[in-house]
Amino acid sequence: MPGGPEELRARQIVRLRATLRHVYANVPFYRDMLDAVGLQPDDFHDFSDLAKLPLTSKDDLRANYAFGLLAVDEDQIARIHASSGTTGTPVVVAYTKYDLDIWASVVARSIRAAGGRPGDTVHIAYGYGLFTGGLGAHYGAERLGCTVIPASGGVTARQVQLINDLRPEIIMVTPTYMLTLLDEFERQGLDAAESSLRIGIFGAEPWTEAMRREIEQRGGLTAVDIYGLSEVIGPGVAQESATTKDGLHIWEDHFYPEIVGPDGAVLPDGQPGELVLTTLTKEAMPVIRYRTRDMTRLLPGSSYAPFRRMARISGRSDDMIILRGVNVFPTQIEEIVLRVPGLAPHFQLLLTRPEQLDELTVLVEAAPGSAEAREAGARDAAAAEIVRVVKDSIGVTVQAKVVDPGTLERSTGKMRRVIDERST
Repeated sequence: MPGGPEELRARQIVRLRATLRHVYANVPFYRDMLDAVGLQPDDFHDFSDLAKLPLTSKDDLRANYAFGLLAVDEDQIARIHASSGTTGTPVVVAYTKYDLDIWASVVARSIRAAGGRPGDTVHIAYGYGLFTGGLGAHYGAERLGCTVIPASGGVTARQVQLINDLRPEIIMVTPTYMLTLLDEFERQGLDAAESSLRIGIFGAEPWTEAMRREIEQRGGLTAVDIYGLSEVIGPGVAQESATTKDGLHIWEDHFYPEIVGPDGAVLPDGQPGELVLTTLTKEAMPVIRYRTRDMTRLLPGSSYAPFRRMARISGRSDDMIILRGVNVFPTQIEEIVLRVPGLAPHFQLLLTRPEQLDELTVLVEAAPGSAEAREAGARDAAAAEIVRVVKDSIGVTVQAKVVDPGTLERSTGKMRRVIDERST
């Protein structure tokens, strides 16, 4: 890692120019972008110059499906990942051997920041395959010198058996699936806090401090956040340190961050907005000023590392619900649900339009063994408390319904928090 801020900034500028030269020579999309603003790659002397370029988005990647943004010959591709394509054309991401090496290095760096060390055993319950989570975590853990259990997602009872029998120290998984695993421990009459797990590295979806407390208390481990996205590289773009737990260090020697407002203007550090990333070392498919849709803010480096930190993701701009003119994020509802006694941390948001106005119903499970699981009156009181706190803290009126334990969909990967039935 670079020795200090000045050395880091100098390295970033060198790498930015090299990346811009690379895409200008090989990617018509980016060449046209630079030509349109009258800039050449060597015109970039400071990162303020980067703001002269337009933002790019997932729509641009889809419009250039499959290899329109490829910056190397196809015979140099070592691996391909892709999004599911459930909401449109899939986003394809290609990697050279060098890209895979960088990816393994930043994930290894992330696991070490989380407290992992060579010789630890890592249970990976992210999905493998086209999703970047499983393989990204896998090769990073091996790079650090860890033993890997490639469990992938699903078959929850077997996951618990593997954890009990193979005794890993670290688990890498989505936070909502970790809750599912904790429920399975309890279903089997086991105390997860007495298992071998001491570190949980959770990512692929926004989660809250309230969920961290829930997981740490029930799991008896240290829960830290990892960040990444397929379009940039996969997991390992940023990582929270287990020693500070105060934001995720962005590995700025490989990924340059900006925060922009709704109009696309760059905001100063500390101001909340949308995270935009530029890759500085990627060969196969670099991205320039890519809109992540993740809402956060940039913070200074910490005692752990000089790299700037990003605050915990507060939500995604494309997951934001606008209800009667009020912006509502699922993470806001999560914080409220986890504060109401007698409720489990499993909830979904149901959007309907019964007449002229949109309605939002919070569906949440009663905690097993609670009064809310047995008594209609207790359920009604808990639902009323959710409605009251949402109105007081967010300023919008919602409906709430407490349902039986084990009723709602369980996550084996990224959780589907919002069910939109307004068009049906």
